[in-house]
Amino acid sequence: MHKLLTNSPGEKMLLLGNEAIARGAIEAGVAFGTTYPGTPSSEIALNLFQVSHESDLYFEYSTNEKVALEVAAAAANSGVRSFCMMKHVGLNVAADPLMTLAYVGVKAGLVILTADDPSLFSSQNEQDNRYYGKLSGLPVLEPSSVEEAKDMFISALTLSETLGRPVIFRTTTRINHSSAFVTLGPILPRNPRGDFKKDPFNLVTVPAISRKLHVRLLESWEKARSLAETSPHNFVEGDGKWGIACSGVSYNYVSDAVRELGIADRTRILRLGFTHPAPPDLVKTFLSGCDTVLVAEEGEPFLEETLKAFAQEAGLTLPISGKGKDRFSRLYELDPATVRGVIAACFGVENRAGKKMPDLSDVPEIPQRPPNLCAGCSHRATYYVVKKAAEGMDTIYPSDIGCYTLGFMPPLSMGDFVLCMGASVSTACGFSKATDKKVIAFIGDSTFFHSGLTGLVNAVYNNHNFTLVILDNGTTAMTGHQPNPGVDMQALNLQGYGRVSIEAVVRAMGVPHVAVISPYKVKKSIETVKEALDFKGVSVVIAQEMCTLYAKTLKQLKVRAFKVTDKCKNHRNCITEIGCPAFYLDGDKVRIDADVCVGCAVCAQICPENAITPVK
Repeated sequence: MHKLLTNSPGEKMLLLGNEAIARGAIEAGVAFGTTYPGTPSSEIALNLFQVSHESDLYFEYSTNEKVALEVAAAAANSGVRSFCMMKHVGLNVAADPLMTLAYVGVKAGLVILTADDPSLFSSQNEQDNRYYGKLSGLPVLEPSSVEEAKDMFISALTLSETLGRPVIFRTTTRINHSSAFVTLGPILPRNPRGDFKKDPFNLVTVPAISRKLHVRLLESWEKARSLAETSPHNFVEGDGKWGIACSGVSYNYVSDAVRELGIADRTRILRLGFTHPAPPDLVKTFLSGCDTVLVAEEGEPFLEETLKAFAQEAGLTLPISGKGKDRFSRLYELDPATVRGVIAACFGVENRAGKKMPDLSDVPEIPQRPPNLCAGCSHRATYYVVKKAAEGMDTIYPSDIGCYTLGFMPPLSMGDFVLCMGASVSTACGFSKATDKKVIAFIGDSTFFHSGLTGLVNAVYNNHNFTLVILDNGTTAMTGHQPNPGVDMQALNLQGYGRVSIEAVVRAMGVPHVAVISPYKVKKSIETVKEALDFKGVSVVIAQEMCTLYAKTLKQLKVRAFKVTDKCKNHRNCITEIGCPAFYLDGDKVRIDADVCVGCAVCAQICPENAITPVK
């Protein structure tokens, strides 16, 4: 039995933040879950996906976040408690249905989780998705700890049903990927089957109906603001004249800093967990008791702007600061030392640490380890093949979001422009029309299904001239090997799934030149790619080779390590052209780490002396 199905109320269990959130969904009786995988939210989906195979919970990896939210919206409007989760940039993809779903509302609870990523650990930006609450008119809840994440999820689902609206549940990487002991609660029964009642004059958003629905949304927003006043997730601690307002993980840093600085008797803390809409009476009462207020929050000055607006309404003129010089940055995560330093500077107290930092002056600096494609990664082989096929051409390489984004790193240097999921295909359209250069775009299999299809349709319709290379490694690799519509689910011993052929889809779109390569077969692949590059119009090359890590998981990888023999003349093509991490220098000699090498044999095919051979 999956550990998250343990029905022992009161038992404590060590859980990752994402596991705690998944447990919260189980305890709340969520019966319907959807997602498109994205770090830092991935483990929530993984656990619910596993639970769905041991229970009556329905869970799916949807094609993209827009589809995921639309599927969940239908379930919630059929009376089934639902949960849709994604990383922060995924909510951009789902923003279209989000805005109108706020008007339509739900018949059963629907929580929309957005996992924000301050410091960009695995993302192309660090946007603050609390503003989606303000944009859509939906409530936003933010937990400050792993255990609270579980409990607050249950509150979010209850709030959704009270208001008849979706609720945005905003986490950050530090909550998602921290571990703590969590007290288990009772598991409510799931109701996986619902019934949709026709009500077109409230559910079909033509202008005349939407005008009426907007009025209801604003009424719901006012009700939410009233509920925020008495929410247990919003509270004030202390009664000093120095005020600190905070939300999310920053509450923990503030609490520690106040204690370590010895200013608890002079400080009051406003912690908002029901962040939007903020409770005006609670906030104004807090402000009226302060001489000065510091706002500690990650990301944008969301709370700071709110507090300043409430202060103006109340006729208060106290200084309120948060983001800016000598205060908190809008960049990156907060940390305990930074928060303590800013609090000390703001209130003019000595910045003394709670614990003496250890002397690390004699410890050598940790070597930098930039992200890299794995040893034997088929993407490296594909990039090498394309680079050789395009020699002598003036090229532009639009790329996309996934492991293969790392192809922009030397020595491959095969990424010139990256925006968001699916944009490689669409930007290739623009580059091909706006320049005279040869445009070669790259996209992964999961990303192609996510949002690359429409760009390719556009290219065929408008008769653009570029080559699209679809890197099909048989899984959604970067976020942890989740399935996508092109994955063979029988290899995972899972039945009842279909499988979509990328080649069949591309041909059905009317792409005039389609080829499939096995990138480990270097010479033949170069010839095939050259033909595609010479074609005038839209050409597609599908590079098919399973992700080595995924193949190892499925026990389909037959590792055959290689070695560098005495024939080596030190040309170092293996290092300077493909840069596989299995290679290293032993003095002046090139060597292969047999424990890292997986035996793809690409290096052996490009060595001019045939000096690389299998280890017997």
